[in-house]
Amino acid sequence: MNIHEYQAKAVLKKFGVSVPAGVASSTVASAVAAATELGGDVWVVKAQIHAGGRGKAGGVRLCHSLNEVSEAASALLGSTLVTAQTAAAGKQIHKVYVEQGLDIAHEYYLSLLVDRQAESLSFVVSSAGGMDIERVAATTPQQILSCPVDGEIGVSAANCAMMIDKLGLRGRAADAFPRLAEALYRTFVDSDCSLLELNPLVETAAGELVALDAKMAIDDNALYRQADLAAMRDLAEEEARETEAATFGLNYIALDGRIGCMVNGAGLAMGTMDIIQLKGDKPANFLDVGGGVTVDAVCEAFKLLFGDTHVKAILVNIFGGIVRCDLISLGLIEAIKTHPMRVPVVMRLVGTNEKLGKQLIRQAGLDVRWATDLDQAAQLAVAAAGGH
Repeated sequence: MNIHEYQAKAVLKKFGVSVPAGVASSTVASAVAAATELGGDVWVVKAQIHAGGRGKAGGVRLCHSLNEVSEAASALLGSTLVTAQTAAAGKQIHKVYVEQGLDIAHEYYLSLLVDRQAESLSFVVSSAGGMDIERVAATTPQQILSCPVDGEIGVSAANCAMMIDKLGLRGRAADAFPRLAEALYRTFVDSDCSLLELNPLVETAAGELVALDAKMAIDDNALYRQADLAAMRDLAEEEARETEAATFGLNYIALDGRIGCMVNGAGLAMGTMDIIQLKGDKPANFLDVGGGVTVDAVCEAFKLLFGDTHVKAILVNIFGGIVRCDLISLGLIEAIKTHPMRVPVVMRLVGTNEKLGKQLIRQAGLDVRWATDLDQAAQLAVAAAGGH
Protein backbone atom coordinates (compact mmCIF):
# COMPACT_ATOMS: atom_id res chain seq x y z
CA MET A 1 0.00 0.00 0.00
CA ASN A 2 1.34 3.41 -0.99
CA ILE A 3 0.71 6.58 0.99
CA HIS A 4 1.05 10.22 -0.01
CA GLU A 5 4.16 12.31 0.53
CA TYR A 6 2.58 14.43 3.27
CA GLN A 7 1.51 11.25 5.11
CA ALA A 8 4.96 9.68 4.76
CA LYS A 9 6.56 12.81 6.17
CA ALA A 10 4.24 12.74 9.17
CA VAL A 11 5.39 9.17 9.86
CA LEU A 12 9.05 10.09 9.41
CA LYS A 13 8.70 13.06 11.74
CA LYS A 14 7.28 10.77 14.42
CA PHE A 15 10.48 8.71 14.24
CA GLY A 16 12.74 11.75 14.50
CA VAL A 17 13.53 12.42 10.82
CA SER A 18 13.77 16.11 9.93
CA VAL A 19 11.19 17.20 7.33
CA PRO A 20 10.18 20.69 6.08
CA ALA A 21 7.11 22.23 7.67
CA GLY A 22 4.10 21.74 5.42
CA VAL A 23 0.30 21.57 5.25
CA ALA A 24 -1.87 19.41 2.99
CA SER A 25 -4.66 21.34 1.24
CA SER A 26 -7.60 20.39 -0.96
CA THR A 27 -8.74 23.91 -1.91
CA VAL A 28 -6.99 27.02 -3.25
CA ALA A 29 -8.08 29.05 -0.23
CA SER A 30 -6.67 26.52 2.25
CA ALA A 31 -3.42 26.36 0.27
CA VAL A 32 -2.97 30.14 0.57
CA ALA A 33 -3.89 29.97 4.26
CA ALA A 34 -1.29 27.22 4.72
CA ALA A 35 1.43 29.36 3.13
CA THR A 36 0.44 32.27 5.35
CA GLU A 37 0.61 30.04 8.42
CA LEU A 38 4.01 28.64 7.43
CA GLY A 39 5.41 32.13 6.92
CA GLY A 40 8.55 33.06 5.02
CA ASP A 41 8.79 34.24 1.43
CA VAL A 42 9.34 30.98 -0.50
CA TRP A 43 6.98 28.02 -0.69
CA VAL A 44 6.66 24.85 -2.74
CA VAL A 45 3.26 23.58 -3.89
CA LYS A 46 3.33 19.83 -4.63
CA ALA A 47 0.73 17.64 -6.29
CA GLN A 48 -0.17 14.68 -4.07
CA ILE A 49 -0.51 11.57 -6.23
CA HIS A 50 0.88 8.06 -5.90
CA ALA A 51 3.55 8.41 -8.58
CA GLY A 52 7.08 9.70 -8.94
CA GLY A 53 8.35 12.09 -11.57
CA ARG A 54 6.04 14.91 -10.42
CA GLY A 55 8.70 17.59 -10.74
CA LYS A 56 9.47 16.92 -14.38
CA ALA A 57 5.74 16.78 -15.17
CA GLY A 58 5.00 20.18 -13.62
CA GLY A 59 3.51 18.84 -10.43
CA VAL A 60 5.97 20.64 -8.13
CA ARG A 61 5.94 24.46 -8.26
CA LEU A 62 8.23 26.96 -6.54
CA CYS A 63 6.38 30.08 -5.39
CA HIS A 64 7.72 33.45 -4.23
CA SER A 65 4.45 35.10 -3.26
CA LEU A 66 1.03 34.19 -1.92
CA ASN A 67 -0.40 35.07 -5.33
CA GLU A 68 1.89 32.48 -6.93
CA VAL A 69 0.79 29.92 -4.32
CA SER A 70 -2.81 30.63 -5.28
CA GLU A 71 -2.03 30.29 -8.99
CA ALA A 72 -0.11 27.04 -8.46
CA ALA A 73 -2.83 25.46 -6.33
CA SER A 74 -5.52 26.57 -8.79
CA ALA A 75 -3.60 25.05 -11.71
CA LEU A 76 -2.92 21.75 -9.96
CA LEU A 77 -6.10 20.96 -8.01
CA GLY A 78 -8.56 19.04 -10.15
CA SER A 79 -6.12 18.67 -13.03
CA THR A 80 -4.65 15.43 -14.33
CA LEU A 81 -0.92 14.86 -14.00
CA VAL A 82 0.87 12.47 -16.35
CA THR A 83 4.35 11.42 -15.24
CA ALA A 84 6.83 8.75 -16.26
CA GLN A 85 5.37 6.56 -13.52
CA THR A 86 1.66 6.92 -14.31
CA ALA A 87 -0.39 5.32 -17.05
CA ALA A 88 -1.06 7.42 -20.15
CA ALA A 89 -4.32 8.61 -18.61
CA GLY A 90 -2.41 10.09 -15.65
CA LYS A 91 -3.78 10.74 -12.16
CA GLN A 92 -6.18 13.43 -11.02
CA ILE A 93 -4.88 15.75 -8.29
CA HIS A 94 -7.25 16.00 -5.33
CA LYS A 95 -4.80 17.47 -2.84
CA VAL A 96 -1.63 19.58 -2.79
CA TYR A 97 1.05 19.90 -0.14
CA VAL A 98 2.22 23.43 0.62
CA GLU A 99 5.71 23.34 2.10
CA GLN A 100 8.18 25.91 3.33
CA GLY A 101 11.14 26.64 1.07
CA LEU A 102 14.64 25.62 2.16
CA ASP A 103 18.13 26.94 1.44
CA ILE A 104 19.46 23.80 -0.25
CA ALA A 105 23.21 23.20 -0.54
CA HIS A 106 23.13 19.67 -1.98
CA GLU A 107 20.70 16.94 -3.03
CA TYR A 108 21.23 13.22 -2.38
CA TYR A 109 19.36 10.01 -3.05
CA LEU A 110 18.61 7.59 -0.21
CA SER A 111 16.26 4.64 -0.01
CA LEU A 112 15.74 1.61 2.18
CA LEU A 113 14.29 -1.55 0.68
CA VAL A 114 14.03 -5.32 0.92
CA ASP A 115 17.14 -6.65 -0.85
CA ARG A 116 16.27 -10.21 -1.87
CA GLN A 117 19.71 -10.86 -3.32
CA ALA A 118 21.45 -9.88 -0.09
CA GLU A 119 18.63 -11.43 1.98
CA SER A 120 18.45 -8.34 4.14
CA LEU A 121 17.23 -4.78 4.27
CA SER A 122 19.57 -2.52 2.34
CA PHE A 123 20.20 1.18 2.08
CA VAL A 124 20.72 2.50 -1.44
CA VAL A 125 22.48 5.87 -1.62
CA SER A 126 23.92 8.20 -4.22
CA SER A 127 25.38 11.69 -4.21
CA ALA A 128 23.52 12.26 -7.51
CA GLY A 129 20.06 12.70 -6.01
CA GLY A 130 17.06 14.49 -7.42
CA MET A 131 14.89 14.07 -10.48
CA ASP A 132 17.41 12.21 -12.65
CA ILE A 133 18.22 9.24 -10.39
CA GLU A 134 16.79 6.83 -13.00
CA ARG A 135 19.24 8.18 -15.58
CA VAL A 136 22.08 7.84 -13.05
CA ALA A 137 21.15 4.20 -12.45
CA ALA A 138 21.08 3.51 -16.20
CA THR A 139 24.22 5.41 -17.26
CA THR A 140 26.54 5.62 -14.24
CA PRO A 141 25.55 2.88 -11.80
CA GLN A 142 28.92 3.23 -10.07
CA GLN A 143 27.54 6.39 -8.46
CA ILE A 144 25.08 4.26 -6.49
CA LEU A 145 25.96 2.24 -3.38
CA SER A 146 23.90 -0.62 -1.99
CA CYS A 147 24.60 -1.17 1.69
CA PRO A 148 23.05 -4.30 3.31
CA VAL A 149 22.15 -4.12 7.02
CA ASP A 150 22.62 -7.10 9.34
CA GLY A 151 19.22 -7.72 10.88
CA GLU A 152 20.77 -9.03 14.08
CA ILE A 153 22.85 -5.88 14.60
CA GLY A 154 20.92 -3.11 12.89
CA VAL A 155 22.59 -0.07 11.34
CA SER A 156 26.29 -0.35 12.20
CA ALA A 157 29.06 2.23 12.36
CA ALA A 158 30.59 0.51 9.33
CA ASN A 159 27.31 0.91 7.40
CA CYS A 160 27.22 4.61 8.21
CA ALA A 161 30.88 5.15 7.33
CA MET A 162 30.37 3.56 3.90
CA MET A 163 27.31 5.69 3.16
CA ILE A 164 28.87 8.93 4.47
CA ASP A 165 31.87 8.35 2.23
CA LYS A 166 29.74 7.57 -0.83
CA LEU A 167 27.57 10.64 -0.28
CA GLY A 168 30.59 12.83 0.39
CA LEU A 169 29.17 14.25 3.61
CA ARG A 170 31.33 16.50 5.76
CA GLY A 171 31.06 18.36 9.06
CA ARG A 172 27.64 18.72 10.66
CA ALA A 173 25.91 16.61 7.97
CA ALA A 174 28.35 13.73 8.46
CA ASP A 175 27.84 13.90 12.22
CA ALA A 176 24.05 13.83 11.82
CA PHE A 177 23.91 10.95 9.34
CA PRO A 178 24.13 7.99 11.80
CA ARG A 179 21.09 9.31 13.69
CA LEU A 180 19.22 9.75 10.42
CA ALA A 181 20.10 6.23 9.22
CA GLU A 182 18.98 4.70 12.51
CA ALA A 183 15.71 6.67 12.45
CA LEU A 184 14.98 5.56 8.87
CA TYR A 185 15.76 1.94 9.69
CA ARG A 186 13.47 2.05 12.72
CA THR A 187 10.73 3.69 10.62
CA PHE A 188 11.04 0.95 7.99
CA VAL A 189 10.94 -1.96 10.44
CA ASP A 190 8.31 -0.62 12.85
CA SER A 191 6.01 0.49 10.01
CA ASP A 192 6.33 -2.78 8.04
CA CYS A 193 7.55 -0.93 4.96
CA SER A 194 8.44 -2.54 1.66
CA LEU A 195 10.03 0.70 0.39
CA LEU A 196 11.15 3.97 1.94
CA GLU A 197 12.66 6.50 -0.46
CA LEU A 198 13.96 10.04 0.05
CA ASN A 199 14.58 11.63 -3.33
CA PRO A 200 15.96 13.99 -2.61
CA LEU A 201 17.43 13.95 0.85
CA VAL A 202 18.93 17.45 1.09
CA GLU A 203 21.67 19.13 3.01
CA THR A 204 20.77 22.71 3.88
CA ALA A 205 23.20 25.58 3.91
CA ALA A 206 23.36 25.12 7.69
CA GLY A 207 24.42 21.48 7.30
CA GLU A 208 21.10 19.93 8.35
CA LEU A 209 19.89 16.75 6.63
CA VAL A 210 16.22 17.04 5.65
CA ALA A 211 13.86 14.68 3.83
CA LEU A 212 12.69 17.01 1.06
CA ASP A 213 10.59 14.29 -0.58
CA ALA A 214 9.39 10.96 0.78
CA LYS A 215 7.86 7.87 -0.75
CA MET A 216 6.64 5.08 1.52
CA ALA A 217 5.06 1.73 0.65
CA ILE A 218 3.61 -0.53 3.34
CA ASP A 219 3.42 -4.33 3.13
CA ASP A 220 -0.27 -5.13 2.59
CA ASN A 221 0.13 -8.35 4.58
CA ALA A 222 1.03 -6.35 7.69
CA LEU A 223 -1.83 -3.86 7.60
CA TYR A 224 -3.76 -5.86 10.20
CA ARG A 225 -1.24 -4.62 12.78
CA GLN A 226 -0.78 -1.13 11.30
CA ALA A 227 -4.18 0.42 11.91
CA ASP A 228 -2.88 4.02 11.80
CA LEU A 229 -1.17 3.44 8.47
CA ALA A 230 -4.09 1.47 7.03
CA ALA A 231 -6.30 4.50 7.76
CA MET A 232 -4.10 6.53 5.38
CA ARG A 233 -5.14 4.41 2.39
CA ASP A 234 -6.41 6.54 -0.50
CA LEU A 235 -8.65 4.33 -2.63
CA ALA A 236 -8.99 7.08 -5.24
CA GLU A 237 -5.31 6.53 -6.07
CA GLU A 238 -5.66 2.79 -6.58
CA GLU A 239 -6.83 0.77 -9.57
CA ALA A 240 -10.58 0.39 -9.04
CA ARG A 241 -10.67 -3.24 -10.18
CA GLU A 242 -7.83 -4.16 -7.81
CA THR A 243 -9.69 -2.56 -4.90
CA GLU A 244 -12.92 -4.33 -5.81
CA ALA A 245 -11.15 -7.67 -6.19
CA ALA A 246 -9.53 -7.33 -2.77
CA THR A 247 -12.96 -7.07 -1.11
CA PHE A 248 -13.70 -10.60 -2.35
CA GLY A 249 -10.30 -12.01 -1.35
CA LEU A 250 -9.06 -12.16 -4.95
CA ASN A 251 -5.43 -11.50 -5.84
CA TYR A 252 -5.79 -9.20 -8.84
CA ILE A 253 -3.28 -6.89 -10.55
CA ALA A 254 -4.20 -4.95 -13.68
CA LEU A 255 -1.73 -5.16 -16.58
CA ASP A 256 -1.61 -3.67 -20.09
CA GLY A 257 -2.41 -6.71 -22.26
CA ARG A 258 -5.53 -8.02 -24.01
CA ILE A 259 -6.06 -11.50 -22.56
CA GLY A 260 -7.86 -11.72 -19.24
CA CYS A 261 -6.57 -14.52 -17.01
CA MET A 262 -8.24 -16.50 -14.23
CA VAL A 263 -6.02 -19.06 -12.54
CA ASN A 264 -5.74 -20.76 -9.17
CA GLY A 265 -2.29 -20.52 -7.60
CA ALA A 266 0.33 -17.81 -8.04
CA GLY A 267 2.85 -20.12 -9.73
CA LEU A 268 0.31 -21.40 -12.25
CA ALA A 269 -0.81 -17.82 -12.85
CA MET A 270 2.76 -16.72 -13.63
CA GLY A 271 3.23 -19.71 -15.95
CA THR A 272 -0.05 -18.87 -17.72
CA MET A 273 1.02 -15.27 -18.23
CA ASP A 274 4.42 -16.36 -19.55
CA ILE A 275 2.98 -18.75 -22.14
CA ILE A 276 0.54 -16.08 -23.35
CA GLN A 277 3.54 -13.90 -24.12
CA LEU A 278 5.35 -16.80 -25.77
CA LYS A 279 2.33 -17.18 -28.05
CA GLY A 280 2.63 -13.54 -29.10
CA ASP A 281 0.18 -11.60 -26.91
CA LYS A 282 0.04 -10.06 -23.43
CA PRO A 283 -2.01 -10.76 -20.29
CA ALA A 284 -4.47 -8.08 -19.21
CA ASN A 285 -4.15 -9.02 -15.57
CA PHE A 286 -2.79 -11.31 -12.90
CA LEU A 287 -5.74 -13.03 -11.20
CA ASP A 288 -5.23 -15.79 -8.66
CA VAL A 289 -8.58 -16.85 -7.21
CA GLY A 290 -6.81 -18.71 -4.39
CA GLY A 291 -7.62 -21.99 -2.69
CA GLY A 292 -10.62 -21.11 -0.53
CA VAL A 293 -12.56 -19.24 -3.21
CA THR A 294 -16.37 -19.30 -3.28
CA VAL A 295 -18.86 -19.27 -6.14
CA ASP A 296 -19.67 -15.65 -5.32
CA ALA A 297 -15.99 -14.66 -5.50
CA VAL A 298 -15.53 -16.48 -8.83
CA CYS A 299 -18.64 -14.70 -10.11
CA GLU A 300 -17.13 -11.34 -9.17
CA ALA A 301 -13.84 -12.33 -10.81
CA PHE A 302 -15.62 -13.02 -14.09
CA LYS A 303 -17.46 -9.71 -13.80
CA LEU A 304 -14.13 -7.91 -13.42
CA LEU A 305 -12.81 -9.57 -16.57
CA PHE A 306 -15.96 -8.99 -18.62
CA GLY A 307 -16.06 -5.38 -17.45
CA ASP A 308 -12.51 -4.61 -18.57
CA THR A 309 -12.76 -3.03 -22.01
CA HIS A 310 -9.11 -3.85 -22.72
CA VAL A 311 -9.84 -7.59 -22.53
CA LYS A 312 -10.40 -9.21 -25.94
CA ALA A 313 -10.39 -12.84 -24.76
CA ILE A 314 -10.40 -14.68 -21.41
CA LEU A 315 -8.26 -17.67 -20.51
CA VAL A 316 -9.41 -19.75 -17.52
CA ASN A 317 -6.72 -22.19 -16.38
CA ILE A 318 -7.79 -24.22 -13.33
CA PHE A 319 -5.95 -27.16 -11.83
CA GLY A 320 -8.67 -28.44 -9.53
CA GLY A 321 -7.55 -29.51 -6.09
CA ILE A 322 -9.02 -27.57 -3.21
CA VAL A 323 -10.67 -25.40 -5.87
CA ARG A 324 -13.29 -27.58 -7.59
CA CYS A 325 -13.83 -27.22 -11.32
CA ASP A 326 -17.61 -27.13 -10.92
CA LEU A 327 -17.29 -24.15 -8.58
CA ILE A 328 -15.54 -22.20 -11.35
CA SER A 329 -18.27 -23.13 -13.82
CA LEU A 330 -21.01 -22.07 -11.41
CA GLY A 331 -19.25 -18.74 -10.94
CA LEU A 332 -19.28 -18.13 -14.70
CA ILE A 333 -22.96 -19.09 -14.97
CA GLU A 334 -23.82 -16.62 -12.19
CA ALA A 335 -21.70 -13.84 -13.71
CA ILE A 336 -23.36 -13.88 -17.13
CA LYS A 337 -26.74 -13.16 -15.53
CA THR A 338 -25.61 -9.53 -15.27
CA HIS A 339 -22.42 -9.44 -17.39
CA PRO A 340 -22.85 -11.10 -20.81
CA MET A 341 -19.92 -12.97 -22.36
CA ARG A 342 -18.88 -10.11 -24.62
CA VAL A 343 -15.52 -11.76 -25.46
CA PRO A 344 -14.47 -15.38 -26.22
CA VAL A 345 -13.74 -17.57 -23.19
CA VAL A 346 -11.18 -20.36 -23.35
CA MET A 347 -11.27 -22.86 -20.48
CA ARG A 348 -8.88 -25.53 -19.28
CA LEU A 349 -10.41 -27.36 -16.34
CA VAL A 350 -8.38 -30.24 -14.93
CA GLY A 351 -8.77 -32.08 -11.61
CA THR A 352 -11.49 -32.22 -8.97
CA ASN A 353 -15.01 -32.37 -10.48
CA GLU A 354 -13.60 -31.73 -13.95
CA LYS A 355 -16.40 -33.63 -15.75
CA LEU A 356 -19.10 -31.93 -13.70
CA GLY A 357 -17.61 -28.51 -14.39
CA LYS A 358 -17.65 -29.08 -18.14
CA GLN A 359 -21.14 -30.57 -17.98
CA LEU A 360 -22.52 -27.49 -16.21
CA ILE A 361 -21.09 -25.19 -18.89
CA ARG A 362 -22.56 -27.28 -21.70
CA GLN A 363 -25.98 -27.53 -20.01
CA ALA A 364 -26.00 -23.74 -19.70
CA GLY A 365 -25.42 -23.51 -23.45
CA LEU A 366 -22.36 -21.29 -23.08
CA ASP A 367 -20.05 -20.87 -26.06
CA VAL A 368 -16.80 -21.81 -24.33
CA ARG A 369 -13.71 -22.99 -26.20
CA TRP A 370 -12.18 -26.00 -24.46
CA ALA A 371 -8.47 -26.78 -24.22
CA THR A 372 -6.81 -29.99 -23.06
CA ASP A 373 -3.50 -28.44 -22.02
CA LEU A 374 -2.01 -25.02 -21.27
CA ASP A 375 -0.18 -24.75 -24.59
CA GLN A 376 -3.41 -25.25 -26.52
CA ALA A 377 -5.32 -22.95 -24.17
CA ALA A 378 -2.88 -20.08 -24.69
CA GLN A 379 -2.88 -20.62 -28.44
CA LEU A 380 -6.69 -20.55 -28.58
CA ALA A 381 -6.86 -17.43 -26.38
CA VAL A 382 -4.33 -15.53 -28.49
CA ALA A 383 -6.18 -16.49 -31.67
CA ALA A 384 -9.52 -15.46 -30.12
CA ALA A 385 -8.14 -12.09 -29.02
CA GLY A 386 -7.08 -11.50 -32.62
CA GLY A 387 -10.60 -12.11 -33.83
CA HIS A 388 -10.04 -15.66 -35.12
